[in-house]
Amino acid sequence: MHVVPGLKVLYFGTPVVLISSLNEDGTANLAPMSSAWWLGQNCVLGLGNSARTTENLLREGECVLNLPSSAMVDAVDRIALTTGRPDVPDRKAGQGYRHEPDKFSAAGLTEQASDLLRAPRVAECPIQLECRVVSSQPVGSPDEFATAFQVEVLRAHVEEELVIPGTHHVDPLGWDPLIMKFCEFFGGGHTVHPSRLAEGWRMPHPRMPNRQADDASSGK
Repeated sequence: MHVVPGLKVLYFGTPVVLISSLNEDGTANLAPMSSAWWLGQNCVLGLGNSARTTENLLREGECVLNLPSSAMVDAVDRIALTTGRPDVPDRKAGQGYRHEPDKFSAAGLTEQASDLLRAPRVAECPIQLECRVVSSQPVGSPDEFATAFQVEVLRAHVEEELVIPGTHHVDPLGWDPLIMKFCEFFGGGHTVHPSRLAEGWRMPHPRMPNRQADDASSGK
């Protein structure tokens, strides 16, 4: 039997992306997000208009989409409730966000020069996509305004061990992306780390205790 719960969040499960971009002063910004989907050599990104990343993409017209594996969840979660904006918007402040001028250091990650862009890559990410902004389109209601960016992938960097030998394809069995599903982190189909973001959004955590109980009973 279906019910109509009036869902507040529709994040049914998408890969986490660490977007690196350039601030106006030339320093690097790094932001985790999961509203992204790919079609061919293009990607559509959904970003809130209060985000520093949105400002940077509109101004610079470029970014790097760094795809972390599930093993990188600690680094991603460390910057989940941070913003590059010194004037933290009231709504974000109420969710526990704080200003962090150096997101790379806060996450414990390393800047790596891009081949075609000024924005840096994340050295630790197994997949890094250098992109240029093709277009932007406002979406959402006035009180929850966001921007949808279409970006074109100019160059893809992939860890050699993830590429099927003799092909131009990523091995789907070897690649274990970090997935965000309803504000919780997943990898390999299981929860992998408590989420600060879920706490900030006051999301329920009904499966985390069950998962921990399952691990205990199986001796993990």
